[in-house]
This record gives sequence, C-alpha cells and structure tokens, in this order.
Amino acid sequence: MSSPEAADSPAGSEPFSAGDEIPAHSEVIAVHVAELRQLFNEIDPAPFRNKDLDPDAEEFIVGWSREAPVGARLALLVDVDHPNGLVDEAALLREAVHEFFKQRALVARRRLRQLFRDGRTSLLIGLAFLGASIGIGDLIATWTTESRLGQIFRESLLIGGWVAMWRPLEVFLYDWWPIRAEARLFDRLATMPVRLASRSRASVAVSPGLSTEISHQARRGPLGSR
Repeated sequence: MSSPEAADSPAGSEPFSAGDEIPAHSEVIAVHVAELRQLFNEIDPAPFRNKDLDPDAEEFIVGWSREAPVGARLALLVDVDHPNGLVDEAALLREAVHEFFKQRALVARRRLRQLFRDGRTSLLIGLAFLGASIGIGDLIATWTTESRLGQIFRESLLIGGWVAMWRPLEVFLYDWWPIRAEARLFDRLATMPVRLASRSRASVAVSPGLSTEISHQARRGPLGSR
C-alpha cells in the first residue's frame, strides 16, 4: 500500500512524499508541522509507535473528521517542513496514528459499557423507588380517603418516583449514542490512509482522478487550517 517517493533523497534536498495512496474522493485532513515530532505529545515516554498525539493535533484531526460528510472516506496528509528522510518514516507515522485512534476507540467503548452498567443500576434503583412511591402513596390514600392532604402526599410521592427514573431514561435514550458515534469515528481514523510529504512539495501523489494541493498561504498556525 505504501508508495514512497524520493524516499532515498536527503531530508530537505528534494521534495519528499511517502506513505499510503490517498484514494479518490477522500476527505483529506491536511496537517502542517515543522518537524514530525511536533505531531506527538513530547512528554509521553512511550516508543514512537505508541506515543499519544499532541492534544492540539488530536483536536484538529478529530474536529476536521467530524465536519466531514457522513460516510466520507478519511485520509491524513502530514505536511512536514523538515522530514527525517528515513525510509520507514511514513510507515512509522501510519502505525502511530492508527494505534492512537485504535486505543481511543477502545476507551470510548469502555466508557459506553460503563455507561450501560450505570444505566442498568440506575434503572433498578429507579424502578424500586417508583414502585415504593406508588405503594406508599396508595396506602396513604387508603388511610386518608377524604383528606386533601393525603392526596397531596400521594401525588408528591408519585412525582418523586418518576423523577427517580430520570437518570436511567437519560442514559438509555440520549447519553449512549454520542459515545457510540465517537467510537465509530475513531474506528475510521484508525484505518485511514496516512501520507507524509515535505512542505516544499506543491502536491502529493494520490489515486488517479484526485489531485490534492497543499496551499501554504491557506495554512494558519502549526496544524494548518481548513
């Protein structure tokens, strides 16, 4: 899948482009850094393949992907001013990016499982409280058949019982689907093509029918701009 171009050229002497081909009609996430290490969290002591992305880089990539059309094929183009010129540099970058988002997807799914566990616990507590509220309310209504105060107590307990159902209903109706959507997005990012190019190159190789231009003037800040 990798298609190194000018991989044997010294860093900075010639245009450099290597890594995965970017398929036609992909949503290309273009990121610019001066050096590749700026893409990663410098305080993370893990080996390069397991390093976390820099928080700003992660926010930029995830934010761009969220704005992409639903179902669009994602691809990452890293435009670097000073590539190291290593033959396997693009492959290492792809592995690191894929591993990072794979772990993010796993974390999101763990959050989803924990949310459902909490939701089930809340549902049991809510149902028990609702049942107790209805039972106690009916008992009070039986004792105070003609009392207005008894009716107020009964209605208050019933309202309290339904309020106790608010949290489980929130979990199972609303809270779970944004987390699942996030996990699916991370899955897409964990399998997207990743290509590395030097900033001196005007364009990068992509599949036939697609031309991806790197506009230096359109960049704002170290991570680029849409």
